[in-house]
Amino acid sequence: MNDNAIKIVEMAARDGLQSERQPVPLETKVNLIERLADCGLQFIESGSFVRADRVPQMANSSDVYSQLKRKPGVIYSALTPNLRGFNQAIDADADEVAIFASASEGFSQKNLNCDIDTSLRRFEEVTQAALEAGVPVRGYVSCILGCPYDGEIPTKQVIDVTQKLFAMGCHEVALGDTIGTGTAGRTKALLKTLSNEMPLANIAMHLHDTYGQAVANIYASLEAGVRTFDGSVGGIGGCPYAKGATGNVATEDLVYLLDREGFVHGTDLLKLCETGQWISQQLGRQTASKVGLALLSKREP
Repeated sequence: MNDNAIKIVEMAARDGLQSERQPVPLETKVNLIERLADCGLQFIESGSFVRADRVPQMANSSDVYSQLKRKPGVIYSALTPNLRGFNQAIDADADEVAIFASASEGFSQKNLNCDIDTSLRRFEEVTQAALEAGVPVRGYVSCILGCPYDGEIPTKQVIDVTQKLFAMGCHEVALGDTIGTGTAGRTKALLKTLSNEMPLANIAMHLHDTYGQAVANIYASLEAGVRTFDGSVGGIGGCPYAKGATGNVATEDLVYLLDREGFVHGTDLLKLCETGQWISQQLGRQTASKVGLALLSKREP
């Protein structure tokens, strides 16, 4: 990969919508994903196959996949917590599946109803089935820089879970600052320690913007050598099991930084801003993207 080439994984349709309290119409979800693909995004997490009583907003993910007009070259992935979810994702023809572990025991119990070791055993079943089916698996590690239940998380725990996800067959692992408490210095220190244990080529960063630090943390990650980032258009979303956690960094803000720093990403910033404004309006709020607000305000009325 070109050292200036950046992979963006779009989270809005899954991480962005999963915490919405009011039902989001199926048509809106499908329209959002198709708009994101039209922006040039090639990796879109489009739903999750989880228990409907735990994450009601994702209950119709099968319908989302069946109604999508898929764009050639775009990977439409799905979050799958267990073998049952994996089978549902395969039935829906998801191109890639993702599993989500935690570096925090407290968060693992709240999010997955089990300890870390038990969750990893479950995920090993999923990755084995996926590898046999020829389906790529992406891993997530949550709470890398702090947990709402356990507080500070030792870097050793982050490294341990990350290594285990790679060992079981994940081609990429996204490190998540789930509650957004990370800062640039702490992010850089974590990645420096991590790089002593493994290359960063297959590491992604999934940074929430709760305290307004996500863009700074992205820049620190870029300096450390990370080249894959998650974003959520309009800055929508959050985690239903982390009180107060706001959305992933707005994809528009990520792309603006990449543009200004000379990185290549293949997405249309203005279309992203329009899409972020559109989905925010559908959800009854203003876009959380500062770049979106700034650029769209310059257009003639």
